[in-house]
Amino acid sequence: MLCSTASLTARAQLLGLGPKPTPAPVVIPTLQPPQPGFTFPEKQTLTFTVDWRVFTAGTAVFQLEQQGTVQKIAATADSTGAVTMLFPVIDKFQAGFDTKTGCSTGFTKQLQEGRRKVSSELSFDYSQGKQKQIEKNLVKGTSKEEVASIPACVTDSLSAIFYAASQPMAVGQSIRFPLADSMRTVTVAMKVESKEEIKTPAGTFQTLKVEPTADEGIVKNRGHIWVWYTDDARHMPVQIQARLFWGTITFHLQSYDTK
Repeated sequence: MLCSTASLTARAQLLGLGPKPTPAPVVIPTLQPPQPGFTFPEKQTLTFTVDWRVFTAGTAVFQLEQQGTVQKIAATADSTGAVTMLFPVIDKFQAGFDTKTGCSTGFTKQLQEGRRKVSSELSFDYSQGKQKQIEKNLVKGTSKEEVASIPACVTDSLSAIFYAASQPMAVGQSIRFPLADSMRTVTVAMKVESKEEIKTPAGTFQTLKVEPTADEGIVKNRGHIWVWYTDDARHMPVQIQARLFWGTITFHLQSYDTK
């Protein structure tokens, strides 16, 4: 009798009838702290040229600086040349994370892309398990505030690039962590695909090619993304590539310094 009932229930579900099975709960991984002995740069500037097809489309600069136990990151992305005439871009980002735990301390951005001008501030209250985002449309003069839940520790879309460098990397291995993205917490998996020698304007590097993936959010919506980290103790990003529906953009390391 029980077997007959189970069989009928299964057939009904296949036909779209009857109660639907309860979806499996989403399990968010724990953000692992930086590995013992990993040293974040006290100060570092990474300058990239940004190429789109055969054109140099812009410049991106990442500035890292330690302030106590917090790794501060400031990034800018500016269009150059003919691209500026077609679609001017002046973007600024700021983020930070605790070098002991890896937890993000916040993320802000100011975007000026064509006629679009937006500013956004994302803050975290881990004691309350909440994230808050205030977004302003500087063209329309409007503002909105959103609040959502977060787990005990998350990273953000800028900090993630440099937090991931603190984790062990070996070909075939994946690094999984929670990322706060658009009022959601998504699981990002960064798979170390291969070892490659990469030539950039800043020099030739032995690297580990890493692809981040996610089921939803900015990482998924940006198409395919790869980051090449130096295959040494630093795990310094020297090349980033995004394959989007309208073309491929590549960030080539132009220069780096620790001043």
